[in-house]
Amino acid sequence: MAYRPTERTEARKAAARQAIVAAALELIAHGGYAEARVATVAERAGVATGTVYLHFPSKADLFAEVFREASQREVDAVREAGRDDGRSAPERIAAGVETFARRALRGRRLAYALIAEPVDPAVEAERLVFRRAYRDAFAALLEQGVARDELPAQDVQINAAALVGAIGEALVGPVSPSGGNGASPALISGIVQFCVRAVTESSNDKEPASVNA
Repeated sequence: MAYRPTERTEARKAAARQAIVAAALELIAHGGYAEARVATVAERAGVATGTVYLHFPSKADLFAEVFREASQREVDAVREAGRDDGRSAPERIAAGVETFARRALRGRRLAYALIAEPVDPAVEAERLVFRRAYRDAFAALLEQGVARDELPAQDVQINAAALVGAIGEALVGPVSPSGGNGASPALISGIVQFCVRAVTESSNDKEPASVNA
């Protein structure tokens, strides 16, 4: 008779897997990917090193799972901040951008791991997936704003991608391990103001840059 895992066995496996992911996330948030060695993760999770490999064939697979879980939390927070609750589109965009920046500065080491720390290709692939998720969250806000005449007509996909790139670039220095206290009190408000201005100004209001032949 073939072995069939019981509900209790499956629950135990799921709990062990989640403990491993949680332990790795804590280590990465403290010291980056280099700190999350498999043996250290196993010790913190209270499991044998071999158990880690039963759930994740490689460290890259573990890191990709941690990246997915951590990034999903951040995307969900941005979406919640920009929820459709009667505020105008610029207000909701400002709230989403502020949430993105404030959470990154609150957990700088994890933010650096998610935004810019050199990673295995498997994790880099997840990073691209979640950059698109952020883009889609802001694109939805832009699309609603244009439809309600709260924002000028614009290419919402391009502009949303540009917002995500601008936010990440503005934060990467302050959240990096060598960034020290690079986050001034005006950093968040500056990022928010830039992003809101970028999507609320009509192209007709902008002077074209001169090009010398």
